[in-house]
Amino acid sequence: MGYTGKAILPHFGAYTPENIDKALCVQYERLRVSQGISQGSIWTELGHLQSALKFAAKVRRIKLAPTIWRPAKPAGDKRILDKGEARALLDGARDAHIRLALALLLGTGARLGSVLDLTWDRVDFDRGTINLRLPDSKTRKGRAIVPMNAGIRAALDVAQRAALSDYVVEYAGQRINSIRTGFSAAVTRSGIGHVRIHDLRHTAAVWMLSEGVPIEKVAQVLGHSNISVTYSTYGRYLPEHMQDAVNVLDFTSLKDRKA
Repeated sequence: MGYTGKAILPHFGAYTPENIDKALCVQYERLRVSQGISQGSIWTELGHLQSALKFAAKVRRIKLAPTIWRPAKPAGDKRILDKGEARALLDGARDAHIRLALALLLGTGARLGSVLDLTWDRVDFDRGTINLRLPDSKTRKGRAIVPMNAGIRAALDVAQRAALSDYVVEYAGQRINSIRTGFSAAVTRSGIGHVRIHDLRHTAAVWMLSEGVPIEKVAQVLGHSNISVTYSTYGRYLPEHMQDAVNVLDFTSLKDRKA
């Protein structure tokens, strides 16, 4: 709730649990939609509120946790870019800091927040690693220490030579808090159609899996603490892992067994 609370508390913080109803939750949804927040994020935020209230009831901080209305959970709509589309997206990024951010997202599978948080003291050229973890241990979601590939090393080397601040992704010496405008412009120039920033993380994961990288390693790169999360999110992109199971069901090629 430390992170989700920044969005939740201004709307719900003045209410006691018994006064939180569907109408208040619907108002919250409309407010967040007007702020450009996706339905999936709103669904998650209200889910965190529900979890916090249930916990409060469990430890007897409140008498009863109210039912928290949430909008319908959006259907999965992951967009996986092929390599030509990814190259077109990078070529569509005219500003150096946008191009670097996109290259890091695709080359590490990281979330946007960890890329924008990245500072040069966590980039180790000698070991060839990028430490996406924050030193204060307050990272919202799992982050990893990932190796650099050749393309990322070259991009980082160029960026470091021109660096004006401690942050890897910067503009005129200032930390970047959002690349949404630059990303949208790059998408438009690339002509690849609708794609979200988080789809670059999905793209990186599916590329690794499609090239035969074990899912355990993919989970490590993505910063998943539990491999079940990786399976539940990307298992459907691995139909080959069920091949031995369906081979057993190949009744058409069975030969008669001798008694």
